[in-house]
Amino acid sequence: MCAVLWNASEGNIVVEWPTPRRIATLSVHTSPLEQPGTGDAGGMNVYIVEVSKRLARLGVEVEIFTRATRSELPAVVEMAPGVTVRHVTAGPFEGLAKEDLPSQLCAFANGVLRAEAAHPPGRYDLIHSHYWLSGQVGWLARERWGVPHVHTAHTLAKVKNRLIAAGDRPEPKARVIGEEQVVAESDRLVANTRFEAQDLVAYYDAAPAHTAVVQPGVDLDRFRPGPCSRARLGLPPSGRIVAFVGRIQPLKAPDVLISALPFLKDGDTTLVICGGPSGSGLDRPSALIELAASLGVTDRVLFLPPQTGDDLADLYRCADVVAVPSYNESFGLVALEAQACGTPVVAAAVGGLITAVRDRVSGLLVDGHDPRDWAHALDSLLAAPRLRASLSEGAVAHAAGFSWDRTAEGLLDVYREAVVQHRAMIAARLEAYAW
Repeated sequence: MCAVLWNASEGNIVVEWPTPRRIATLSVHTSPLEQPGTGDAGGMNVYIVEVSKRLARLGVEVEIFTRATRSELPAVVEMAPGVTVRHVTAGPFEGLAKEDLPSQLCAFANGVLRAEAAHPPGRYDLIHSHYWLSGQVGWLARERWGVPHVHTAHTLAKVKNRLIAAGDRPEPKARVIGEEQVVAESDRLVANTRFEAQDLVAYYDAAPAHTAVVQPGVDLDRFRPGPCSRARLGLPPSGRIVAFVGRIQPLKAPDVLISALPFLKDGDTTLVICGGPSGSGLDRPSALIELAASLGVTDRVLFLPPQTGDDLADLYRCADVVAVPSYNESFGLVALEAQACGTPVVAAAVGGLITAVRDRVSGLLVDGHDPRDWAHALDSLLAAPRLRASLSEGAVAHAAGFSWDRTAEGLLDVYREAVVQHRAMIAARLEAYAW
């Protein structure tokens, strides 16, 4: 199960835990190759990309299975050295909503099992599934391959339904049941924060001993303080800027920020909404445009498409404040990226945002979603340059405590523990059969 060595120079015993050679990462409903900020692509996509690249640098080969959404997609794509993406045909390429994907899990699982069957037995040492749809497939593959299954939920239906936004649809019972099954059948559960771990135990009866907290990170090489060019991004040349970055859906609550604009004391503040449509209810950009028009703030709202790489970092730097008013976030990568760029964040005091933002040190946390409360919180920063400067320093220092390298190393520890436990379970079964 593990090697026990004597370290002569140190005079102590060193235990070497087995490191997986190759893992199968499952991401059914969204591909890591898609642009975050629109459709179903968001923080989970960033998480899988960044973690996979760093696991590969640590010597672990990663194969990511995701559903093909276009017929022209190649079967296999090398995303980075040691990281490949496998496109699995399951259902129609286009026009299939995430809510319809459970009907295609059987087809997806078949594609995953066939890919493994094309190689000699023992190709994968471990499965890591992301989101409950992938967890269902991981549960099946675990039984077929005889390897441990690690699962990260990213969001939980029971928690989302408790904190649901007005106009949004509750998560269906089928998802709740599916999540309960995945939690019960996983060898290890990875939570983004201790609060998420507590939710898994409280609402899903997860075993505390099998639930680990591994915090997401931030690319500190890309997201860092520096100058920005408003003109290059098409931003107003003057006035304060409050930026919202994320998918346009009720969960993310961009409408709260538009509704807060009439209550801001600084009438020269522009709200920049950067993202694409997703989800239900208020997912049409036109709905937000209509809301702004009804409140008389059309000229103070600027819509930008999702930004990538350095352009996204530049937007964070150009903003005086980044606002994250979500009704729930398992972590909140946008908040962490903005802080790494030196921009204070005003965020809702929910879920992982309580960890991602250090209240009154790197930003402010707001209870509830009353537009007047949000206007008050934003005003307190926009009208106080010294406070913004102080929070900016705190934001950079706070974000420095998170990195994707640290996340990958934490996951590797979880993987090793899962492998050891799994091998011990197999050994115990063999011993029982021998009797």
